[in-house]
This record gives sequence, C-alpha cells and structure tokens, in this order.
Amino acid sequence: MSEQLQVPEHLAGKRADAVLAALLGVSRTEAAEWISADRVCWAVDRTQGRAAGTPVKKSEKLPAGAQIAVDAPAEQDPHEITVEAVDEMTLLYEDADIVAVDKPVGVAAHPSPGWRGPTVIGGLLAAGVRISTSGAQERRGIVHRLDVGTSGVMVVAKSERAYTVLKDAFRQRTPQKTYHALVQGLPDPHEGTIDAPIGRHPGHDWRFAVIEGGREARTHYRLLEAYGRASLMDITLETGRTHQIRVHFSALGHPCAGDLTYGADPQLASDLGLTRQWLHAVQLGITHPVSGEQMTFRSDYPADLAQAIDILGGSP
Repeated sequence: MSEQLQVPEHLAGKRADAVLAALLGVSRTEAAEWISADRVCWAVDRTQGRAAGTPVKKSEKLPAGAQIAVDAPAEQDPHEITVEAVDEMTLLYEDADIVAVDKPVGVAAHPSPGWRGPTVIGGLLAAGVRISTSGAQERRGIVHRLDVGTSGVMVVAKSERAYTVLKDAFRQRTPQKTYHALVQGLPDPHEGTIDAPIGRHPGHDWRFAVIEGGREARTHYRLLEAYGRASLMDITLETGRTHQIRVHFSALGHPCAGDLTYGADPQLASDLGLTRQWLHAVQLGITHPVSGEQMTFRSDYPADLAQAIDILGGSP
C-alpha cells in the first residue's frame, strides 16, 4: 500500500527513520527496515533537488515540507498479537497471578490499529509468560497502559481472577501511579493540582487538549529539582486520561522536555539528546489481587532520560 507523506515543521531536520516512525506510529527499527528495503522514496522535492523515486537513506535529515512516498507492507490484523521478544523489557516481579514489567520506550502495551511495532503482550508471550485470556483478544491481561513513548512500570494479569480484581481497582483509581517528568521552565506554584478536562484536540485526531466538555482529569505534582531550563517533577495521577500529564503540563506552558507533539522546544530536546518526551512511570503501588498484600514496583530511569538529567547538571 503506497502512501505519500509530507514532513511537518516539528520533525524538520530529523533522520528519515525517526520521521517515518513518528508519522506512521511504527517502531524506529521497523521504519529503518522499510528504508533498507527501498520502500521509502523521495517524491517531488524541489528544495533538495531530489528526483522522484530516489530511495531515501535512513540517516538523511528531512526538511519541513519534503514529500516522501512509502510503500508499506500489507497491514496486519490489528487484533493479532505478534509474539516477539522485547530484549530491553525486564521482569520486575512475577507470581501465579501477576507480572510486573519495566516497559522500554518504543513498545506498546498491546496491538492496535496503525501500530506495527513490539508490544508488552507479545514480549511476555515470547518469554514464555502465561497471560490471562480475559478482555479483548488483543488486550488480554492488560489492566492499564503506558504510551508507546513513555517508559516505566506496568503490571499485567496472569490469572483470570487477577484480571477481574485489577481491572476493577484501576477503574476505581485505587492503585498509586507515580511518574517523574522533566518539564520546561519552572512551574509556579511548585506544588499543586492541575484540574482540567481533557478531550480530543478539535484539529488533530491524534492529539488531546484541555477542552470544555472533556473528561475530568486531575494531576497532582510537586517539584523535585529545578535545573534552570527545566524542572524535574514528581507526579501522581488521580485520573488516567490518554496523554494526561503531557496535555496538562503543556496547557500550563511547561511541556515535557522532548515532547514536540505538545509544544516542547526542539532546541532544548536536541541539547538534552532527547528523541521522545521525558516522562517515566517510576513507581506503581497495588494491592495484590489474590493475597491482598500491598506491593510497590519501581523502575530506574532508562539511559536516555538519565543522560538528559546529567547534561542539566543533576544526578538521576
């Protein structure tokens, strides 16, 4: 299936594999594979003098407005789980009922339309971990989610009882979800609650925004460290709307560093070596669905996020 794409302003100057991954919602590895297979070519691009049909190289920097033609592989069934090892994903805890994982960036919780990259479910199955069969086929065992571009702690149900109890717990907002986010500037006040409804952005189906009539959304935050150009925040969610932290801090004028989708400064992202939003699910506290034991799982910052803190002069 051939598709022609135009490079938007916020992706200008990025490598071709990074641009393709962002525009089509695939992993960067998969985008690089398509480019290596000559599935991505230049369309008419007078500013660069490229001839239509010339293969794009994955390391090429694409300018804003450039036209590229993509011959994508046949679409897979969005409900089909691809059993694929995710080497970067580690198990934090496992028993007969639940498994807690440290989800890396670039991995989706489960299959969905438009996503062709690795998933938590597929990675667990590839590792021989049994997953609950409750829920929709493509989301079985999934009781909560993290965005593809967000790393950190996730818990997945292995038994049917665990799925039912945990699904209800997340619906009632009893688990304690703690995130760390590096946001631009310094929010004032340094501690507080953002209470603003979130809904789909009226002009962009793939973005969300604070809008009148949206779903209730509350984010509690406090300052951990101020670095001048950016601040490290400790965040707990009372609700769990899609992109909630990213949308709320963008609405405050303090988007997550590296989050170009929601207005982050591209120069700061480049200075910090970020290719995604600085947002990490650092801790998750739950009541075990069978034993009733209080459990807390924690994830360290991955290398890219720790590097950004180091560049700012802090210590992760």
